[in-house]
Amino acid sequence: MKREFSAGGIVFNDKGQVLVTQHSQNKHWSFPKGLIDPGQTPDQTAVREVKEEGGVKAEIIGKVGYSKYVYTFNNEKIFKIVTYFLMVYVSGDVADHDWEVSDLGWYEPEEALKKLSFSHDKELLKKALKNYGK
Repeated sequence: MKREFSAGGIVFNDKGQVLVTQHSQNKHWSFPKGLIDPGQTPDQTAVREVKEEGGVKAEIIGKVGYSKYVYTFNNEKIFKIVTYFLMVYVSGDVADHDWEVSDLGWYEPEEALKKLSFSHDKELLKKALKNYGK
């Protein structure tokens, strides 16, 4: 089975809202994330992906945890591990996101928990909220 390694960010703004994105192809709601490019570290990838998919610059303040799952692409099963970082908004506008995201926004944590498509993302958000102190 093929393996993929990605990284992403659970980003909070100064109002305590979290950035949640909807993937343009499969329509699930999650956090900005993407494949780790050769020569890049997971934290560099997380900062890059938050900028690309979320349109904003954010700063890492800690690690939240991992999401591990299997998905199928072109009839091939892929085992994916995503490292998520706790991040805070620095600058930028969510309107500047790339084509991989069809919808996104800043949501109150309770609303984000309802919007997120996967239980492992909900658990990561709960952990991030404890670490963030909100």
